Formats: sequence, C-alpha cells, structure tokens
Amino acid sequence: MSSIATTTSNTDKQQPKTAKEVIAANVQSLIEQLEAGHSDALTAYLNAMSRFHNYSLGNILEIARQKPDATRVAGFWKWKELGRSVKKGEKGIRILAPIIGVRRKKQEEAEKDITKQNEAVLVGFRSAYVFDVSQTEGAELPAMREISGDVGENRDRFIAFIERQGIELVFTERIAPALGMSYGGRIAILPGQSKAEEFSTLVHELAHEMLHKAERRTATTKTVRETEAEAIAFVIGKAVGLETGTASADYIQLYHGNASLLAESLEVIQQTTAVILAALESPFAMDATNALAEVA
Repeated sequence: MSSIATTTSNTDKQQPKTAKEVIAANVQSLIEQLEAGHSDALTAYLNAMSRFHNYSLGNILEIARQKPDATRVAGFWKWKELGRSVKKGEKGIRILAPIIGVRRKKQEEAEKDITKQNEAVLVGFRSAYVFDVSQTEGAELPAMREISGDVGENRDRFIAFIERQGIELVFTERIAPALGMSYGGRIAILPGQSKAEEFSTLVHELAHEMLHKAERRTATTKTVRETEAEAIAFVIGKAVGLETGTASADYIQLYHGNASLLAESLEVIQQTTAVILAALESPFAMDATNALAEVA
C-alpha cells in the first residue's frame, strides 16, 4: 500500500503551503470557472460545506476541488482503525494539517505559575492525505450521526437556537408577499409555508441576523447579502436532506470581479453554517455571537 502516496509527494513543491495560499489558489480557480459560465463549481464547494463543516475553509475547498463527490473522508490509518483499507492505486486528497509546537516559558515566568509551564503554538502546516469512503473497502461502517431526511426535530432545535441568540421570532401575515424578514433582533416569518420552505426561510433570515448588521451591512451590497444568506440556507438545507432545487445557479452573483469579496463571502458562509449545524447536532452548542465574533 505504500505506493498510494508516492505519486503525491512529488507534486508537493508546486502545491500551496499555507492556509491562505490554499484558499487563494482555489478562489482563483473558482473565478476562472465562474467567468467561463460554470456556476456548478461554486455549488460543489457549497455542497462540500454541508458535508465537511468541521473542516477549515481551506480544506473544504481542497476536498471539493480534488473530489467533488466525496462524502466521508479520513486518513489512511484512521480507515484501518475502522476496519477498512484504502484500495490499491487510489490517490489521496491533499489537505493541510497544522503543525503544533511548544513554546517554553522563561524560567522566571514559569515560577510565577507552575501550572502553565509551556503553551502550544501553531508552527505551520504540512501536507496530509485523506481518502473518501468510496476509495476504501472492508467492514461496514456504523451509521454516521448526521442530520438527514425531513426537517423533523431540526425545526424545533433551530427555533431554540434562534431564541438563545436573544432574537424574537414572530409569525405574521403582515409581511406578505415576503416569506421572511429580518429586523435586527427580530425575525418575522409568513405563516402557511411548507415545512421545508419555512425551515429554509428561517435559516435565510437568521443568516442576516448573524452576518449583516452594523459594519458588514454597510460594507456589502444588497445582492451580496441576499446571496450569502441564500447560500447558507442552501448548505444547511443540503445537510438536513432537503431538496434545494436549482437556485444554486444564482450563487454566481457572489462574484463581481472581486476576488477578495468572493473569498470573504465563502469564509463567512462556511463559518456561519458550521455554527448552525453544530447547534442542530447538539442543542447546547456554542452561541452564534461568540462563534462568529471574528466574522461580524
């Protein structure tokens, strides 16, 4: 099995070496595809966000670029632990793994607090390789603990998450024909929607509450804000197993000749969806205010 990784090591010299370089390279590739009219490339990245929300943005982009149909990835030895083996000849998906070092405190500092002698620091990144489950064979895997199927209890969990943010939620006919409205601390939803449509509307409006207030609202256009909110609703909808239709083709609006804006939008979409999905998986997950402090 050692031959699997040999073809990848020779290309590392041409590969981006930092998280920022990985993101920049993928965004540039995405821009080229968008300019060529291939909006499905962005859809592939958003789909990857719904499946790998525990990964960093850079690694999500890398997985989506190298294997768009990936559903569950792990390292060579992790698959061994799960009773599966990587098939002969399969090529690994390159991601960046952090290198953690130890910063030793000076003697006088250590004497002040003996419980904190050293601290872990990020030294850099190294190339690591993961494989999708489709590239492996062996023992059947236990069912993943994931959200899927009908909205079900996800609706109640999502509403509880909204309430924990101190946001008032009301259902009113007065906002018709709009399906939902965000007022800054208050979300209004039009009653009578299907369960799937209502859930998507709730996610869309919460995205506005989480991202599009204060400084960021004045720094972005209405088109960008609406597209980001719809992209977040798309990712969350895919994660819970909803049919999303063809609206994803409109995500090309995220790009208006501004690479930095596209990169920023992808990052806030990824971080926001990660927080929401964590809340759906665990009702006591972190609040959005703290988790998105660096984004807002």
